[in-house]
Amino acid sequence: MQVSCRLRGGGRSHRSGSRGHVDTVLSALNGLIWSKALIALCLGAGLWFSFRTRFMQVRGFVEMTRLTFSGKSSNAGVSSFQALAMSMAGRIGIGNIAGVATAIAFGGPGAVFWMWVMGFLGASTSFVECTLAQIYKEKDAEGRYRGGPAYYIEKAMGLKWYALAFAFATLVAAGLLMPGVQANAIADSIVNACRGGPVCGDLSGEILGMPAATALKAGIGITVAAMLAVVIFGGVKRIARFAETVVPFMAIAYILTAVVVMVANIDFLPTMFRIIFESAFGAHAAFGAMLGLAVEWGVKRGIYANEAGQGTGPHAAAAAEVSHPAKQGYVQAWAIYFDTMLICTSTAFLVLATGMYNVVNPAGGMLHEALPGVQAGAGFAQAGIDSILPGWGAGFLAVALFFFAFTTMLAYYYMAETNLTYLNNHVSRPGRTLLLRLAITGMVIFGAVRSAEMAWMLGDIGVGVMAWLNIVAILILQKPALQALRDYEQQKQQGLDPTFDPDRLGIRNADFWRKAP
Repeated sequence: MQVSCRLRGGGRSHRSGSRGHVDTVLSALNGLIWSKALIALCLGAGLWFSFRTRFMQVRGFVEMTRLTFSGKSSNAGVSSFQALAMSMAGRIGIGNIAGVATAIAFGGPGAVFWMWVMGFLGASTSFVECTLAQIYKEKDAEGRYRGGPAYYIEKAMGLKWYALAFAFATLVAAGLLMPGVQANAIADSIVNACRGGPVCGDLSGEILGMPAATALKAGIGITVAAMLAVVIFGGVKRIARFAETVVPFMAIAYILTAVVVMVANIDFLPTMFRIIFESAFGAHAAFGAMLGLAVEWGVKRGIYANEAGQGTGPHAAAAAEVSHPAKQGYVQAWAIYFDTMLICTSTAFLVLATGMYNVVNPAGGMLHEALPGVQAGAGFAQAGIDSILPGWGAGFLAVALFFFAFTTMLAYYYMAETNLTYLNNHVSRPGRTLLLRLAITGMVIFGAVRSAEMAWMLGDIGVGVMAWLNIVAILILQKPALQALRDYEQQKQQGLDPTFDPDRLGIRNADFWRKAP
């Protein structure tokens, strides 16, 4: 969800005493939830699952690549690639640009290495949670596949209250809080890109009795909300088709831009890699004292970017039409590689290969300052592009952020709708679904105009609770996923196209997969 990468608009500087107390309490709660304990839990789970799956992310790389681009959809489910695109829509967000830059600013270039480590280990975590989602998926009243942490927590653990807690946290975070923040990022990036240009001018006047910048953001919010409504009112199939088309396009365009910048700075690449690895282990003279921060920020940003263990990817994974749960587990493991190793790395190279970044010294001041006065975030990547293609940085980043944030909002809606269905006792209720759709489009308009500070904080808390609940659950429930992996590998060795029979493996409550007597 990239929830810790804060791209905030302007807000009121004056707060009431009660508001200040609320902020203090929420900030303390956020710090408690997103403490080093959660970072250690995510990293430890990745290590554990890597060993338990015998490093399937290495052994199965060819197979996961093959499966990613195969498979067909059905009336009930989407294809493996469509499910991948839906989950990637949620994984690839503003954190892949601003989040990576923030990690470099506060953890040094070495944070990039630890981000890679988290991506590598997180692939096995993603396999486990997404395979579980497939094992315990079901059909809703309209015949569509539904699944995710709430479903496998209830069916495999038998703890209804635990499942309800996860579903509620996801509904609030993904359905009400985070869409507005993504809209805020879109509006800010467009305003910044066109400010002072022939279309927007200096935005110092007023339009309809409000500041010109605010009026422009309102217009952007209404436009984005209308576009979002067109897609989400079309249902899961339309979301899948849109994601299948847009996600690959936006990702490839961004990667190619990074490649152009790297080629233009080819002579600096060996130095850049040396700085990354030396900084990662505290060997670089300038960044040696930041070893602990490099690990912390690299792991944290890796978690935020690829979402392994947070329980977000399983929702889309459950919607896939496959003959064996492990197939979609493989596909979602590949998604972690793509997100971390390609998208996040592209941002890192845009920033590092051009030297357009600042590093904050924990003791005060700057260890490295190439962009005085520029806050950690998308501005680093913008400056990197501008160094090679003058005048293109702001515009390109605005377009990239638009696509990244818009598709992320689609993924948020799908996760919220899935958990709303669960809270409705596994039945789709059109009236409540309509309210959710209206609420999420309303939050897009509101978020585009207003400051997203409070929403970010509440969203951090909601997603943090999701991560705690889900990682604890999959550590307890890992056995069915591991059984599915072994079963899949055995059938492949026999030259079969694997199919799944939970009764043969002794897996209970996987009713969708049970063969008729």
